[in-house]
Amino acid sequence: MFVPLRDQNPLKLIPFEIVNVGLIAIAVSVFVVYQSGLVLAPEEQQFAFALIPAVYVDTMTMPDNFLAVPDGLTLITYQFMHASWLHLGTNMLFLWVFGDNVEDAFGHLSYLAFFLLCGAAAGALHVYVEPGSQVPLVGASGAIAGVIAAYLLLHPRVKLWVLVMWRLPLRIPAYLAIGVWIALQFASVALSTPEDEVAWWAHIGGLGAGFVLTPLMKRRSVALFDRGVAH
Repeated sequence: MFVPLRDQNPLKLIPFEIVNVGLIAIAVSVFVVYQSGLVLAPEEQQFAFALIPAVYVDTMTMPDNFLAVPDGLTLITYQFMHASWLHLGTNMLFLWVFGDNVEDAFGHLSYLAFFLLCGAAAGALHVYVEPGSQVPLVGASGAIAGVIAAYLLLHPRVKLWVLVMWRLPLRIPAYLAIGVWIALQFASVALSTPEDEVAWWAHIGGLGAGFVLTPLMKRRSVALFDRGVAH
């Protein structure tokens, strides 16, 4: 397990990562204002915005007193909800480190579309693998997995500072850190049990979408694998 701390990769094409910061701000605001129950709906209403596979495939219905959120829209709304402060903080840290350079390579609007598409693909794969599950899926992890895949394709040789096992700081190339992270996702899928609280298949879905969409959605002037860039 590693947590990214920062990279050495300045922006080249945009002055500020406004979409990435906006995504972080929305996720934090939703958790603080909405999921705390202090301002808006009571806690049980949060499940209306989560992605529940059994509801999505129409084998389960939400209670009548719940908010009516179209099933298709939950592929988007679930991305901005989180289960705990740790879940939120870890996801936002990954997005903060990797998202700015991906937005730089894509442009603002393309990056926003990319993020949401990766999250939707992650949710769709989770539903496909576990169609009978009644456990709500929340979190931006699937979308962020797509962002991580894009970063690997764009900047594999950039040096990252990472915290290994929450205690050991290391400065290593992005391809090594991300490669280990991807390997852990597939290992976790293979070793997961029905009691596992992490939706590993959603991570795989986001990764797959990120690898497919990055060459199609990045700016034409941006080369993959940092070709032509000296490190």
